[in-house]
Amino acid sequence: MKIIVVSDRGDRSYSFHLTPLSRALMGIFFLLLLSMASLLSYQLWQNSSITVLDSQGSEAWVARLDQQGSDVEALRESAQRDLSALTLQLANLQSRLLRLDALGQRVAKLTKLDSGEFDFSATPAVGGPAAESEQQLDYQPPAFMDLINQMSVEINDREQQLRILEDIISNKQQANERFISGRPIVKGWMSSPYGHRTDPFSGKIAMHHGIDFAGEEGSSVIAVAGGVVTWAGRRSGYGVLVEINHGDGYKTRYAHNAKVLVKVGDIVKKGDAISLMGSTGRSTGPHVHFEVLKNDAKVNPARFVYRASR
Repeated sequence: MKIIVVSDRGDRSYSFHLTPLSRALMGIFFLLLLSMASLLSYQLWQNSSITVLDSQGSEAWVARLDQQGSDVEALRESAQRDLSALTLQLANLQSRLLRLDALGQRVAKLTKLDSGEFDFSATPAVGGPAAESEQQLDYQPPAFMDLINQMSVEINDREQQLRILEDIISNKQQANERFISGRPIVKGWMSSPYGHRTDPFSGKIAMHHGIDFAGEEGSSVIAVAGGVVTWAGRRSGYGVLVEINHGDGYKTRYAHNAKVLVKVGDIVKKGDAISLMGSTGRSTGPHVHFEVLKNDAKVNPARFVYRASR
């Protein structure tokens, strides 16, 4: 192959003869040049794409961080509101606990309990050996959790004290309720005492196992103590009879009634009207025959009639 090169003005020319080897080398040179240009173009394109992707990723991360910041702020505000509400609740619990302590002291004083036994200003004495399974934990709860736990312990202590106090008061009330005392009438007078007397029907000396209280017919007959009605109806010699079991082996009987106001199984309280005075059975006029029995043995009712109520 022959190559002729002419100058710009055309006054000169040069010629070259290319051998097959020269032509092959030139082809290889041009191929390498083309490959390098292609590689350079690809590299520039790739760098441009990475820059775009990095820019988009940065924007996404910024948006995500902003959202998380907003979420954290909302959570902080919610926690603050909850803490404020919890603080108010603790203050309310503390005020209620103070009123509870005052009430406990007042009740203990009114019921004349030992002041040293129920001191509501102090924690009840407790104790015991430590359990072997107990472990010391490094975790320390927040300060407000300590307050909640302390309040819970104090309230449980007060509940325990009040529960015991309630049982004591209830037992005292029941004992007072069952305490036999007083007369079985609202109005009237004692017409016949307990003991030997002349029988109004036979004229002979006979034992009178009760006390008679005369009054106006139809007036109220009342229970001298709380208990359960075990008889409410006619009985030989007693006429219309009411019998009440007061526990501890004690019973009371109210005889010669005109009308019964209770029935068997009823629970009556001290002072409840149980019947109306009459003259049924072996009687000479309106009155109530009152008896007291201890383990089914008749005893003198006088010591119960004249003793003071608790």
